[in-house]
Amino acid sequence: ERNLYKFSETNYLCIMPGICRFFGIIISLYWRDHNPPHIHFTYGNYESSISVIDRVVDGQAPAMVIAKVNEWIDAHEAEILTL
Repeated sequence: ERNLYKFSETNYLCIMPGICRFFGIIISLYWRDHNPPHIHFTYGNYESSISVIDRVVDGQAPAMVIAKVNEWIDAHEAEILTL
């Protein structure tokens, strides 16, 4: 299982577990991450994030992958926004 790592604002190492996997895409979410609400996703060597509300992508990934991630957000948006 792949976990992504990030140093938080206080320089503690945080592990970001994958919460969903499909078509080689790994969706990840930090607990209590900064606003605006967003998810992180990886696909091969691509690592990006996408805001849940306005769908702005930070990073690069193939258009097909971004479209699949947007479909996943459509199906889980209410759930994501309650976290």
